[in-house]
Amino acid sequence: MSEIRNIAIIAHVDHGKTTLVDEIIKQAKLFRDNQEFQECFLDSNDLERERGITILSKNISVSYKGVKVNIIDTPGHSDFGGQVERVLNLADGVLLLVDAAEGPMPQTRFVLDKALKLNLKPIVIINKADKPDRRIDVVLDKVLDLFIELDATEEQLEFPVLYGSGRDGWMVEDLDNDPRDSMLPVMDAILEHIPKPERHDGPVQMQVASLDYSDYVGRIGVGRVYRGDLAKNKSVVMIKQKDGSKKSVNLKQIFTFEGLGRTEKEVVECGDLCAIVGVDDIDIGDTIADANSPEQLPALTMDEPTISMLFRVNDSPFYGKEGSLVSSRHIRERLLKEVERDVALRVEDVNGDSFKVSGRGVLHLSILIENMRREGYELSVSQPTVIFHTDEDGNKLEPIEILSVDVPEEYAGKVIEVVGLRRGEMTHMEQAGGRQLIEFNIPTRGIIGLRSKLLTASAGEAIVSHRFEKYGPFKGEVPHRLAGTLISMGQGPAAAYAIDGLQQRGVFFIEPNTDTYEGMIVGENSKEGDLVVNLQKGKQLTNVRSSGSDRAMKIAPAIKMSLEQSLEYIGKDELLEVTPKSIRLRKFYLKEIDRKRNKDKFK
Repeated sequence: MSEIRNIAIIAHVDHGKTTLVDEIIKQAKLFRDNQEFQECFLDSNDLERERGITILSKNISVSYKGVKVNIIDTPGHSDFGGQVERVLNLADGVLLLVDAAEGPMPQTRFVLDKALKLNLKPIVIINKADKPDRRIDVVLDKVLDLFIELDATEEQLEFPVLYGSGRDGWMVEDLDNDPRDSMLPVMDAILEHIPKPERHDGPVQMQVASLDYSDYVGRIGVGRVYRGDLAKNKSVVMIKQKDGSKKSVNLKQIFTFEGLGRTEKEVVECGDLCAIVGVDDIDIGDTIADANSPEQLPALTMDEPTISMLFRVNDSPFYGKEGSLVSSRHIRERLLKEVERDVALRVEDVNGDSFKVSGRGVLHLSILIENMRREGYELSVSQPTVIFHTDEDGNKLEPIEILSVDVPEEYAGKVIEVVGLRRGEMTHMEQAGGRQLIEFNIPTRGIIGLRSKLLTASAGEAIVSHRFEKYGPFKGEVPHRLAGTLISMGQGPAAAYAIDGLQQRGVFFIEPNTDTYEGMIVGENSKEGDLVVNLQKGKQLTNVRSSGSDRAMKIAPAIKMSLEQSLEYIGKDELLEVTPKSIRLRKFYLKEIDRKRNKDKFK
């Protein structure tokens, strides 16, 4: 049996996981000299690169001193936390990255808790140790406190610690004396401290922990061989996690991870990670077992969605002008294809042209929408709404999240006030070098639209993160948007003269000459209630001029919102029109008379 180590890299979002893996790839010489290396190589998706976040867990392997090291890069954002839980089942140890200035954050606690419960061996890396505001001793104490809080065993508490900078490509055991020139101390620590997979002989057992998808071969199950050796030519059965039903399957191909790619194999040894092709309806948690003595592995937990949205056919006057995939059939096929890849997503057919799509958070669903618009789809989506549950006594339960806000001291009071209005309850507050780290329990409903409010309240200084904790009792009404909107009365380009004259009524989301239509939201009213405005009104031109009658136009820059900000902004009676070229806010009913008739429908 060849020597193997399986290790997952876990951390809070933006603490440097993917950058660290990049440096390991570079220094392990996985690229030939004539190949170009891209930063954030594992974040291969365009959106992952643009946003600087990992959305999908990735596997690579590095050969070091004759040992094959399987490295799993996991997402740090809480909306993709379900993937972290499952892929940890593939590993025997974890590299826990902690920022040398920020220290452990909410997602650090979440991922470490999962790793310790699975009895994985941790190696702690204090990353970004070159930052001027680093607090290495304080952060190390906080990491130790976190391990104790999470009931780590004596063995887990004796974790090795490395210090370094993933970006600059160095890691050391001794920050004062060791040379800062290489990532190899990380590899040495993995070989020394992470146990090799135990060899379990007997009838084969392999469990699927994540899914990949290919347009050519369909679903690809990625998992670990827990017992025996998985051979392509042996007869095996698939045991479904949902109901325990067994089905004879034929494995067309088996791949192991070699370097940055996959290599086809006839046999995969016990303890190694592999990808299997040829089982159409394979799912997370399903077991591939020996046909003569099939035994199921323990079930893997699946994240339940907490937020849902309505995806609809775009029925605005600009329908079909900017997108090529516009029909309900196109949208249905694309959503069902996404469900094949993303097991945390749910899609229900509501009627002929609407689909209820449920996911783990606004970011989770907005990534899907952004991908669709880049592929040429045109659709309209509703306001994100929270999925409620009921307990045995019929009481209403809602998802509760832990919210963490890192903010300069002078803005702490404003932050507490803003979160308090959203039914947030402060649970913890601590000072860290001129900044306050404040934690709250808050309903998911209160999180929607909160980030932009906190950034405004803190002059852009707040660092906001949150993660789902549990379902708890309903906390009462949460105020959404207090101000009304400015709605276009007619269709056509917006005249600069009209925008200039209406600026006292509110702020605009559009610039002069932007094409508008009746019912399109063009700005925010400075008062409560919606206001219908005429944007096509031009200046009355005569051949008589008076030096005092012409006013100099001063038009304030339009407020531009991102896709997430737009989703968080819209109300119950509004939709977001998403096309490959534009994002427009609009009313559900475009005509004013229809809005008046149906005003009670959205209460």
